[in-house]
Amino acid sequence: MSSTAVQNCRSAVKAQQESRETPLRDIDPDSLVIQLSGHLKSIPLPETLRFGDVCTDHMLEIDYDPATGWSVPVIKPYASISLDPACSIFHYTPALFEGMKAYLGPSGKPLLFRPELNMKRMAASTARLALPAFNTAALLILIKKLVVIDKRWIPSLPGYSLYIRPTLIGTRPSLGVAPSSHAKLFVILSPTGPYFPSGFKPISLYAEYDAVRSWPGGTGAYKLGINYTPCFQPQAEASKRGYQQLLWILGEDRHITEVGQMNFFIVVERSDGDFDVVTPPLDGTILPGVTRASVIALGSLLFSDPALQRYALALKGKRLRMREESITMSRLRSLSKSGELVEAFGASTAAIIAPIGRIGYEEADILLPVHEEGLGPVAGTFYRTLIAIQEGKVDWEGWSVSCE
Repeated sequence: MSSTAVQNCRSAVKAQQESRETPLRDIDPDSLVIQLSGHLKSIPLPETLRFGDVCTDHMLEIDYDPATGWSVPVIKPYASISLDPACSIFHYTPALFEGMKAYLGPSGKPLLFRPELNMKRMAASTARLALPAFNTAALLILIKKLVVIDKRWIPSLPGYSLYIRPTLIGTRPSLGVAPSSHAKLFVILSPTGPYFPSGFKPISLYAEYDAVRSWPGGTGAYKLGINYTPCFQPQAEASKRGYQQLLWILGEDRHITEVGQMNFFIVVERSDGDFDVVTPPLDGTILPGVTRASVIALGSLLFSDPALQRYALALKGKRLRMREESITMSRLRSLSKSGELVEAFGASTAAIIAPIGRIGYEEADILLPVHEEGLGPVAGTFYRTLIAIQEGKVDWEGWSVSCE
């Protein structure tokens, strides 16, 4: 081999070594490219909005390549995504997402509600699916920029918001059964109205135990797309029975996990006149909801924090004792018969608080007290307090984060 050929070979080997030693790129907000749409959409009237039906003018997109890392982030006009038919997402479903909301604050600036919790949960879901990791703080900066660009889509009416859907999918173009080495991260936005546009109406539940939403050691604690699809058929069966949602129960003791896609709470009247507010513990089968965490935190502080006290007037001085413990169906039925069960509600980003009116179980209904405004005093207190913080009427513990 000639000396020139040897030198070229050595140079190639050195280049390969240096390439391997170069760290892969993480998400870099400073390299953001913004491509504004030249044809802005017409914004629908707020009263015509249905959850997720309409998306805004722009989206955020970033791709991961195992050779280089995360690409330059791009905010661009909302458009379809083109993928190879062999991509992992189509065959093995490595897909996760988050649900967030932006509200218009009193000054007209967009506010996010506790977004750091969404980013923490998104990182956990990413690790569970063995998808490429990323800097969640960097992603949050980009989400804020996207929200500001499409700020005109945030309805200014009370109870309205801009729903934010960060999504990560595996895009490895191979049928091999393995973690996806490639990924696409994108964020889309959709204006949304109140979950109960014509006033709160208690929902009905069917306690499902023949099918399960999650199981010990499974993926119930992560926000994965695959957790939702198996729920559709049991939900359809519950609708045929005359119920709006499912109450997911698990195990021989038939303990409650979630209600539909919400965390579950009950309110029990204590012998001293106060209320126990009880929710199942995070045992790996239950999604750690942002609203759930917020309800638990608020319940202990409503009477001690001057900024929150006025939102608890409906409680008429009754204290709330927040408890995380298992709730079995037999216990729920017993509490209902004794009259100690005074409220039940679901908590989620989409609904915030959803009152529950009846629960079908073993061919009979467990009925809950009906309240004039649809929400009981405890659920109503949490709803009013959360809305006040989310819309920036109360600046509390840094839970509302400005996008500007």
